[in-house]
Parts: sequence; C-alpha cells; structure tokens
Amino acid sequence: MARKCANCGKTPQTGNLVSHSNIKTKRRFKPNLQSVRHQSPDGSVRKILLCTRCIRSGAVVKPGAHKGAPE
Repeated sequence: MARKCANCGKTPQTGNLVSHSNIKTKRRFKPNLQSVRHQSPDGSVRKILLCTRCIRSGAVVKPGAHKGAPE
C-alpha cells in the first residue's frame, strides 16, 4: 500500500540532506499520515490514511458514538 493521503494525494517528496561540510545526499520527506476511521455517505465505516492537515481541516466525516453507549 502506497504512503499516500486518501484525500489530497500527498506523497513522499525527495530532497537533499545537507551536512555541515555542505555534502549533499538524497533523502525523503514523508507526509505525516495517520490511520483514521472514516464514515462514507452510505454509512459504512473503514480506516483510511490521511495527512494531519486534512484531519485538522475536517475533510473526513468521523463515525458518531455507539448507539448503546451512555452519553
């Protein structure tokens, strides 16, 4: 499974790790992905990978509380 945000499509990017002596080697910048429970419009609940920016912006509909749970 690819490390990719299910909402915005954010994927790892490449860049340089620069040492004190200015030697450059390749490195990867990985997105901060979290596994979140998501409720689709038909009511089914499944886990998807989202970046923290999408979670914070409210791009995902989280499932409500259980029917039998006290409030």
